[in-house]
Amino acid sequence: MSDYTTDGSTHMTSTADRYRRLAAAFGAKLERVGTGRWADPTPCTEWSVADLVGHVVAMHEVHLFQVDRRPLARPDVEQDPVAAFAVIRDQVQGDLDDEVRAREAYDGRFGRWTFAEGIDRSICTELVVHGWDLARATGQDDRIDPEEIRRVRAALAIVGDDVVRGMMAGPQVTVGPLADEQARLLAYLGRRP
Repeated sequence: MSDYTTDGSTHMTSTADRYRRLAAAFGAKLERVGTGRWADPTPCTEWSVADLVGHVVAMHEVHLFQVDRRPLARPDVEQDPVAAFAVIRDQVQGDLDDEVRAREAYDGRFGRWTFAEGIDRSICTELVVHGWDLARATGQDDRIDPEEIRRVRAALAIVGDDVVRGMMAGPQVTVGPLADEQARLLAYLGRRP
């Protein structure tokens, strides 16, 4: 069942609200990272905590470029990861809150999407998955809302297994039959829960 309406109005509101909530949670995790922890490893084995934040910021910028919007000037992620994320978060939120900007469409790798659909399917998925990575790397609460697990699974199904493996996941990990939905999602994404 689709989360999107024909005219996009319900979708725009739910995406704006969903993004606001997930970006706030990601930002709060960033604020709790101690100064000496930015070089720490993450479950994304090639990335430090700062690298992970850099990736999330860059993915936001990619989606702005999809609709010919220039990202605002921001601090360098290496110098101030919290502020770098805050600048891009605020810009994307502003565009989601603007119904005209949120509905602007582009032709991308997976077909014609609106800006809001791209943020919902891609960036919100990034915030959930990499929010878990960030929490795990820095000793924070890494529980994922069950509704977000469902939505992430739906977004991943749209792009397919090959893209998932190439963009945000390593080889699938085996979990036992009693594993919960969060553990199953993480295992699918190559993360050891």
